[in-house]
Order: sequence, then structure tokens, then C-alpha cells
Amino acid sequence: MPDGAITADKNTGRPDRKGLLLVVSAPSGAGKTTLCRRMAGADSGLQYSISYTTRERRPGETDGKDYFFIRESEFMDRARRNEFAEWAKVHGHLYGTHVGFLNRTLGSGVDVLLDVDTQGARSLKKVYPDGIFIFVLPPSMETLMERLRQRGSDSSEEIERRLRVAREEIRHFVEYDYILINDDIGKAIRELESIILAQRMGIRAVDPEWIRRRYL
Repeated sequence: MPDGAITADKNTGRPDRKGLLLVVSAPSGAGKTTLCRRMAGADSGLQYSISYTTRERRPGETDGKDYFFIRESEFMDRARRNEFAEWAKVHGHLYGTHVGFLNRTLGSGVDVLLDVDTQGARSLKKVYPDGIFIFVLPPSMETLMERLRQRGSDSSEEIERRLRVAREEIRHFVEYDYILINDDIGKAIRELESIILAQRMGIRAVDPEWIRRRYL
């Protein structure tokens, strides 16, 4: 039976399964975090994964809600103990996804949605090859630049650096299963919801023996 497949629940006769891992990547400023948080808030069967990071909190961010903000020394201690399913340095700061959280949540049958950069996505694909990988694009590079400027938290030099990194990240679009263009957040949420629903109904998520026992 494939990893993550639906199995029979002996008590109810209904299918039971491991959760799906849905990995979303995008260039900085494309809106992936907003998209993921709104999607998770609208779907009770979806858990948003909160990453660990060593960067400073931005105005309005909350520890334990937006990220787990920790010192670099603590982050590296956790990395040495293999607590992260993936971790990487992005824009000068460390980010990591806790492997215990992923395995517990997926094992309980809850789907997990997380946003990581392209480095993290490649690492996750090695550990979770059955994951669903989604790349979010802005409508254009001009729009991306304007979004970064509107943040008001980065210098002109930092914005230019982020745009250079964005172009390098976009080159990895072929490594993903789906491409989603975030030109309107409501439309993007509906499209992401469609992807999730399709994956939940996909044949690879079903245990063939469960169907045979129940219907044949």
C-alpha cells in the first residue's frame, strides 16, 4: 500500500488515511504565506505548519503563530539533533520545519500545508516523495517589485537582492506539480482549494483493497 494511502476504519467502515503533505513555494513577496494561512483557516482538515526561524520579528508578527522565533545557537542545536525535516539559510536567516510535528500530524490523518523556499522543498521531496508541491508566481516581476516596496521593511538594495533571488527560485518551477499565479488572493485560494480537493480524491490516496472489500 502506498505511503499516505487510505485504509479501512474497522469501526465505521469508512476510509481512513494518512494526511497529505502540501508544500507551497514562491519568491519573497508573491503572497504564499498569506495564501497558506487563509487556506488553512478556511479548511478544518488542514493544519498550517509553523516554521522555526532565526530572523527578527516583523511588526504585527507573533511568536508561535507566525513563526517560532529562536536564537541561532538554539536552531543549530535542534538541527544537530535532527529535529528538522528540512532547514536552510534564506536571505541571511535560518528556517526549519519540525519533523516531529509533520509526522504526528500526517499520521493522525490531518493534511499539512507548509510554505518553504525552493531549497526546503527539494529537501522535503527527498523525505516525503509523495508530497504535493505547488509553486506560486506573482502576475509579473514588476508586480513583485511593487509588493516588496509596499512592505516598507526593506532597503532598495535588499529589494534588488530579493528580486535576483526570486529569478533564481523561479528557475526551479519545473520541480513542482502545480503552478498557481497569485494575481487575486480570492481566486488563488479557490485554485489552491481545488488542488487540495483533487488530491484528496486522487487514486494514489486510496487503498485498492478497501474498495475491493467494500464494493466487489
